[in-house]
Amino acid sequence: MISYNKLFKLLEDRGINTTEIREKKLIGQRSYYALKKGEGGLDRKTLDKLCKELDCQPGDLMEYIPDE
Repeated sequence: MISYNKLFKLLEDRGINTTEIREKKLIGQRSYYALKKGEGGLDRKTLDKLCKELDCQPGDLMEYIPDE
């Protein structure tokens, strides 16, 4: 499973809320809530936008967690 908890922590630490995410068109609203539920993923284009905006690497946004 890919977890995006790192992404949400990074956004919180930087004070970026859902309104700002939508205004900057970083992640679509449906995609955002799917990620929060653990049901979605990010495509390369979205990862690229997030990494540019947040000045980070993809590993700073997500991590692989093996299934039990």
